[in-house]
Amino acid sequence: MIILTTSATAQNLLVIPRTYTSTFTMELRDDSTNVSVDYAITTATLAGNYVSFNNVFSPKLVEGHFYDLTLFKDAAKTIAIYRDRVFCTDQDIDQTTNDHYKLNEGQYTTYNGSNNDYIVI
Repeated sequence: MIILTTSATAQNLLVIPRTYTSTFTMELRDDSTNVSVDYAITTATLAGNYVSFNNVFSPKLVEGHFYDLTLFKDAAKTIAIYRDRVFCTDQDIDQTTNDHYKLNEGQYTTYNGSNNDYIVI
């Protein structure tokens, strides 16, 4: 799964496709609205075993939405070379330090006091 943000700046993606190419078409389909947007990628580079490319997502991605990512070798979208799932969040996620996605981040506050007063009648 690829994690992206709602940022309006270019975001870097690293993928291992079936066929290595520097130009391809990327289709991103929102699972919630079933709206697809196509992007023409023309400046992908080979970085080890990965294909690396930057893209500015317009319209902006929506926080908390899942997307289906498909890379096609041709503009007619007949030969798929990569498929993946994308999740959009602005939280800082680093699984190497056990900093995972928090579903309810910022919605609840915890009470740190200790009031053990009981009224006995």
